[in-house]
Amino acid sequence: MPRPDDLRFRATTAFQRYVANPLTRRLPFHTVLETTGRVSGLPRRTPLGGRRVGDSFWLVSEFGERSQYVRNIAADPRVRVRIRGRWHTGTAYLMPDDDPVARLRTLPRFNSAAVRALGTGLLTVRVDLTG
Repeated sequence: MPRPDDLRFRATTAFQRYVANPLTRRLPFHTVLETTGRVSGLPRRTPLGGRRVGDSFWLVSEFGERSQYVRNIAADPRVRVRIRGRWHTGTAYLMPDDDPVARLRTLPRFNSAAVRALGTGLLTVRVDLTG
């Protein structure tokens, strides 16, 4: 019998992949992370929540290393982030030693509440913006 965490992961990722992400990635001012697919080599765009602080963009992955975009970052950390309609290039870093729950308190409330409610294996990601 599947574990509850596995069911939550599968249900949430299916909803995001087929319903939420196709809609929200088209919204011009929604934040989007673009990674390079580790198998396909194609751009992969994931709408997400986070906050720019100086020359860095911070986010928390709700499923940690199980998230496809986190796996893409591990293979190639060069990313782009669309913030308020403008694209920025950068390098992403997985931050396993950062406290993701504390980090969520500094990020936008609505997204942070959803990540806390649905997430298992939270992982902080920092993107150092270069352009």
